[in-house]
Amino acid sequence: MSEWINWSGLESARPTRVEEPADTAAVVAAVERARTERTTVKMVGTGHSFTAVSAPEHTMLRPTRLGGIVSVDREAMTVTALAGTQLKVLNRELAALGLSLHNMGDIDEQTLAGATSTGTHGTGGIWASLSAQIAGLELVTGTGEVVRATADENPDILEFARLGIGALGVLTTITFRVEPLFVLEADETPMSWDEALDGFDQRVAEHHHVDTYWFPHTDRMMTKTNDRLAIGVDEAEPLSRWRAWLDDEFLSNTAFGALNHVTNRFPGSIRRVNQVTARLLSARTYSDAAHKVFVSPRTVVFREMEYAVPREAGIAALREARAALEASSLNITFPVEIRVTPADDIPLSTSTGRDSMYLAFHTHRDADHLEYFALLEPIMRAHDGRPHWGKVHTRTAADLAPAYPRFEEFLAMRDRLDPDRVFANAYLRRVLGS
Repeated sequence: MSEWINWSGLESARPTRVEEPADTAAVVAAVERARTERTTVKMVGTGHSFTAVSAPEHTMLRPTRLGGIVSVDREAMTVTALAGTQLKVLNRELAALGLSLHNMGDIDEQTLAGATSTGTHGTGGIWASLSAQIAGLELVTGTGEVVRATADENPDILEFARLGIGALGVLTTITFRVEPLFVLEADETPMSWDEALDGFDQRVAEHHHVDTYWFPHTDRMMTKTNDRLAIGVDEAEPLSRWRAWLDDEFLSNTAFGALNHVTNRFPGSIRRVNQVTARLLSARTYSDAAHKVFVSPRTVVFREMEYAVPREAGIAALREARAALEASSLNITFPVEIRVTPADDIPLSTSTGRDSMYLAFHTHRDADHLEYFALLEPIMRAHDGRPHWGKVHTRTAADLAPAYPRFEEFLAMRDRLDPDRVFANAYLRRVLGS
């Protein structure tokens, strides 16, 4: 029997059956069989969600044979790809075509279906999430029907299925709005806590994308601003191969991972180590193709909780989180990430209907994340926070429903597309109900 384990090692499952469908027909067959047998089926991605959102209970479908770009429409500026394509593959193939997504997060290991279904997002821009960049999709419903959804065909399904947390169907293709390949200039600057927060709103207003990190138990922050340059990729000034390896591979991953192994054994040293290493942060500026600036290598395995709070409440929530952490006996090595997003209109998006600030809290894989997250989650909830669907949280359908104005409409769409709960699992029963 095959075992499914997610990237962080937090969730696992032992499906009864494992298949690797090569086309939509094979997905339909798996769904119809599950419906007939009254079992369940799940298409897994790369396991980069920290929750069990894609954990299979009976039949597990692997997306390994469902990758690549299907079509390019340069007049409409859209690209359609198989939903099992990894984001890093799409980025590479788009760049070869002279195209790019508008925005993305800093990890590109996910499949397109997994990333969009859980609300993966970047910071700033016109659209922050990958889901908001979807112009069309195809999915197999719980009755085995193949449905195509665009602004003109089944627009109501498109509205909900752009971010469906795996509850509405198995995505087989996704069509994204794209742009001509563009260059971003990244400017990374160490700052004090007060300097970073006092200038935060102005910085967000003046730059296309802003990402900020606070290093726990210190007064130090790192701000990263990304801005578009009106130049071609061949005119960009990327980091040298040596500097990129030193900063992003060795220091941010190899050395940071080794440091975590040591401090996990001697947690009393963490606060002093953080204070020393935070002082070693240095500024750098470089430019490159957008996806190469957005994305950073992440080889150190961690656990994460991320909440989206209303933009106007973000700084207050961050200050309260810092105060609670510093008043506790906890010792945290990973920085807290702060990002902002514009409002969107996707019913289950954590940014639906409001500009948002995302606060992401991390621990090393071998550290205890439960006490840390339990300390801060009530603060996020008190500020009307919404948890990222793919990251650790304790919320249930009963307290999630009031946080989403169209929650009941989503449940009605689920009843329509998956009346027999072919796609159900324990996570979906917790966050959506039966």
